[in-house]
Amino acid sequence: MAAGDGEGKAAEPEPALADPEPEEPRSFKDLGVTDVLCEACDQLGWKVPTKIQVEAIPVALQGRDIIGLAETGSGKTGAFALPILQALLETPQRLFALVLTPTRELAFQISEQFEALGSSIGVHSTVIVGGIDTMSQSLALAKKPHVIIATPGRLVDHLENTKGFNLRALKFLVMDEADRILNMDFETEVDKILKVIPRDRKTFLFSATMTKKVQKLQRAALKNPVKCAVSSKYQTVEKLQQYYIFIPSKFKDSYLVYILNELAGNSFMIFCSTCNNTQRTALLLRNLGFTAIPLHGQMSQNKRLGSLNKFKAKARSILLATDVASRGLDIPHVDVVINFDIPTHSKDYIHRVGRTARAGRSGKSITFVTQYDVELFQRIEHLIGKKLPAFPMQEEEVMMLTERVAEAQRFARMELREQGEKKRSRNDDDDTEEAIGVRNRVAGGKKKKRKA
Repeated sequence: MAAGDGEGKAAEPEPALADPEPEEPRSFKDLGVTDVLCEACDQLGWKVPTKIQVEAIPVALQGRDIIGLAETGSGKTGAFALPILQALLETPQRLFALVLTPTRELAFQISEQFEALGSSIGVHSTVIVGGIDTMSQSLALAKKPHVIIATPGRLVDHLENTKGFNLRALKFLVMDEADRILNMDFETEVDKILKVIPRDRKTFLFSATMTKKVQKLQRAALKNPVKCAVSSKYQTVEKLQQYYIFIPSKFKDSYLVYILNELAGNSFMIFCSTCNNTQRTALLLRNLGFTAIPLHGQMSQNKRLGSLNKFKAKARSILLATDVASRGLDIPHVDVVINFDIPTHSKDYIHRVGRTARAGRSGKSITFVTQYDVELFQRIEHLIGKKLPAFPMQEEEVMMLTERVAEAQRFARMELREQGEKKRSRNDDDDTEEAIGVRNRVAGGKKKKRKA
């Protein structure tokens, strides 16, 4: 980062480590959280603080800067939201805190937690992300919310173009998933933001991994920080049962349908590598009667949120997603994660499977490995330091599904073509929610067969 690069060649002082707790605090009150916020935690069903909350909250309440290193699903949002809300209670002020996040979905989710925790004390937060009308965002900023949750690019737009909007009174800056903010090359935007906010502020930097870029950002933005590390190496949660299946790539769809039938009654998150494959697989599963819904980057923001909300509300039991959804999305009831397409970056595997077995619950993950994926799979095993067992399966039962699956594939392809033509003519996003008449055509086809 610009502000930290030219500072002599002196060795960078290592951030202080948080003191090991003499005994594990049993409640948020033990950590120093005020009563009204303890009640809010209770209403959200947060009974006991997570490890990162135990480490970070007392240090944050003492007014120190923090570097939090914690695996996904570890309760990071609570670790920074509670100290900010407590400070806001002590000195109420508008435009009090800014949270920077890499993705839109994560921004909305953090906002939900701020609203839920701060509802009894009248906290207002605003989400400033791309894909949404800037005019309505300018109006929301004019009302001066207490907390702004933003992606860096869109925030810089407003800082440069929205009259009367500035962050000169800001007291807290949080960078969540800092490794990913910098991976997505928001470096220049973060630089610009750091230049226009007060130096006299508290800064919390949260990251799953400590990369060189994150260390550089630490030098530029933090004063004498305390490091709260919950896991220093890549790891997956202990209560997660991880499996793989080794299959020929042409039967991937049939194996997917077999597993969904075998584990019926669970909620699933299925990761695909492309938007197109996400859409195709969602259509395929719907044609077979599954309640599947897609979430990918080519959908409009409203549709993405709509998909997420239907899945959260359990109106749909299968969410198909690209990696846009693998990090930071807190969907509490995912029972099974399926890596339908193996991730090309091994670290993404950890974030994907981190969607299940959250907050102390158990969960399953199953990774599809075809003849083309062996090397990628070995890299994942090497990274997490364990050999995964094969998921038990009955091959002959899978083969019995191939005919039905082939028919559903055909309809899914027709549907995708139709959507593509519609999109070209309307130049608009389409979602499989409007899977126009596919079910009717499948049903019609079946009736004709019966008559024949």
